[in-house]
Amino acid sequence: MQKVKITVMKIAHYEDLMLQYENPLEHACNMKLGQVFIANGWQKPGGFCDSAWDSLSPFVMTLAYGGEDIYSGWMKNKQSAMISCNDGFRPVSFLLETMPEEADAI
Repeated sequence: MQKVKITVMKIAHYEDLMLQYENPLEHACNMKLGQVFIANGWQKPGGFCDSAWDSLSPFVMTLAYGGEDIYSGWMKNKQSAMISCNDGFRPVSFLLETMPEEADAI
């Protein structure tokens, strides 16, 4: 099983939707642009958003167990995926990439 690097690539905020539909929340999302997490198979990385993990975990598992070319030709790097969390008010886009096994030795 390979480890999977998860990088925060984009964070969107839909203020109009938040004002109209969302109850005010103090800490709805703590992700930071460029933040990196390492997933070890099915284990959610520490500090990672539960809701985002629900969206990403099937893709993380696929990559961790050697799957590639998700959605047939979608990604330039067949051992990666670009997945967004399911937050309709502030979606975060994550780049998932398998890590070479020699990275474990570092």
